[in-house]
Amino acid sequence: MIKVLLADDQRLVRAGFKSILDGEPDIDVIAEAANGTEAISQTRAVKPDVVLMDVRMPELDGLAATREVVENSKVIILTTFDLDDYVYGALRAGASGFLVKDTEPMELIHAVRVVARGDALLAPAVTRRLIAEFAGRVARPATSPRLNSLTEREREVMTLVAAGLSNDEIASKLVLSPATAKTHVSRIMTKLDVRDRAQLVVLAYESAMVTPAWMST
Repeated sequence: MIKVLLADDQRLVRAGFKSILDGEPDIDVIAEAANGTEAISQTRAVKPDVVLMDVRMPELDGLAATREVVENSKVIILTTFDLDDYVYGALRAGASGFLVKDTEPMELIHAVRVVARGDALLAPAVTRRLIAEFAGRVARPATSPRLNSLTEREREVMTLVAAGLSNDEIASKLVLSPATAKTHVSRIMTKLDVRDRAQLVVLAYESAMVTPAWMST
């Protein structure tokens, strides 16, 4: 059973999400929070597998709350469609991805399951666009010394991860088995000491390993 905490200052939003998620046999909404402070205390108390975290809440916003809970729970950021610094900051803080609030019910359910099993929610193209948007604002991208530990093949794989490809798609493009592609991704995350694919994407853009398309035109 996947235990979920809903953190959003709008009661109707929480009620809607709860109705959708509680209808699934493998998902249980075990707690709710109306602000970031409550989200932190509730997470410590009930230890959910996944926290659906609104990015803008009173008392303490979702960004600050995310920093406090990612060590023990996976975080999916909830936001409106606009691309804002709060969301990018939350990804840097360790969130595993984000959803827009008007997402389809099946996408919400899928997202919870994906993040609960330890993967990052990078499928929506808007996530990659958001990361590229804010990483592209870095005036002087700095190459992380950690990248020096990667082999040429691992750099190639990391670039494809940053482009949003799944393990199966990476395997197909590089003519590898899916298991080998998955092993490469796992080794890269270990070498770079990042939690998941979302953090790999952020690092790839911030170190200029991948350049947003508009910056090369």
